[in-house]
Amino acid sequence: MAKVLERKPLTFWERTYLPQIIGGLRITFMNMFRRKETLEYPEQRPQIPRGYRGAPVLVKDPNGREKCVSCQLCEFVCPPKAIRITPGEIPYTAPTAHVEKAPKEFEINMLRCIYCGLCEEVCPEEAIFLQDIYSITGTSREQLVHNKAKLYELGGTRPDNYYKWDKKLTAEKGHAEGGGHH
Repeated sequence: MAKVLERKPLTFWERTYLPQIIGGLRITFMNMFRRKETLEYPEQRPQIPRGYRGAPVLVKDPNGREKCVSCQLCEFVCPPKAIRITPGEIPYTAPTAHVEKAPKEFEINMLRCIYCGLCEEVCPEEAIFLQDIYSITGTSREQLVHNKAKLYELGGTRPDNYYKWDKKLTAEKGHAEGGGHH
């Protein structure tokens, strides 16, 4: 059952709207005499607030190898569907042939991205990270859809504590030489 609340009538003073006008003028005058803070952007940049997640980028390992194995978990978990991955095959003659696949295309639409960080959390290969980039600009929509090359350019190289490529390569060599477990 709905409860009906009686609204009390406005007083004469409230009907003149003077309290609201005075309150607005008070804020205006306080800001007129406040010290101005001007930054000469882009030479001077504001401090990044604590808790800012940043923009998603792709990173490579210390040897310059692609860390993404195109598992597409980030694409599936992305709430606004800003990530699009097209898996590609790795040639069997490549040094990283033991990996199932690599992304043929990887795009993040920065106009759709909500900077939630779910892509970084779900990535099993630690290939996608959120960088402290906050001035993402472009003159067209196409410039704000970052392709794989742009994402690697922004992300660069990141230290890798797992050396997953090297461990797999040495494990495969051990099996090839007959030193593996049966």
